[in-house]
Amino acid sequence: MSDLQPLRVLVVDDEAPARNRLRDLLGDCALKIPLEIAGEADNGRHALELIPAVNADVVLLDIRMPEIDGIEVAQHLQKLTEPPAVIFTTAYDAYALKAFEVHAIDYLLKPIRLARLLEALTRARAMAPIRPDVLQELRRDARSHLSVNERGRIHLIPLADVLFLKAELKYVTVRTAEREFLLEESLAKLEQEFFGRFVRIHRNCLVAKEAIRGFERGVGVDADGDGEGGWSVVLNHVVEKLPVSRRQQHIVREFGRIL
Repeated sequence: MSDLQPLRVLVVDDEAPARNRLRDLLGDCALKIPLEIAGEADNGRHALELIPAVNADVVLLDIRMPEIDGIEVAQHLQKLTEPPAVIFTTAYDAYALKAFEVHAIDYLLKPIRLARLLEALTRARAMAPIRPDVLQELRRDARSHLSVNERGRIHLIPLADVLFLKAELKYVTVRTAEREFLLEESLAKLEQEFFGRFVRIHRNCLVAKEAIRGFERGVGVDADGDGEGGWSVVLNHVVEKLPVSRRQQHIVREFGRIL
């Protein structure tokens, strides 16, 4: 961001009165610092669609929103090459505010005051992106979506659509019924975050429990290269069958769906 250019601000809040209040305050701030309202979004999904299109420098981001909350929106924003600065807006939340202060994350407490907003916007140009591990720490539950950066835009992948996650080199392949995506995240951390939704079938693959149609006897070396005649998992929506390592064959008994 150049100091000579107006700060482009995107307002994200699911409540119209809150957006109106911020718009009025930003108008007052514009009398003191160069800024312009790049746009408004009434939910997290809309915000993620707008941000690359409007080239926002700063996002005033409400935390509590349905479907995709502000913390998750900020997580997805980190997939951009140059993510905008994020200033969270929130009603009193002791957990969030304490964590923000520990990690020097800027926030505005509702009802937002003009002086405090002006102070936050003045600092915004120098704000460093929020680290992904800090955002993960701020969340008290799992994300509802995964995301990838495709040609400068954020593509959301609903967790309900994911059939399996497979680690390959430095990427994780995310498979849905329609296509594959490459995700730059740790399989171990994904397993921890989404505990209960996926089951590990070998050291480099997690399968969505809801996607399992059953198991078949296979012939050949298993995924760990340590035996013959192992099992494969058969999934809904795809023809690909995934080998189950010898160490994980207890899941065949647990699920009990032998085809």
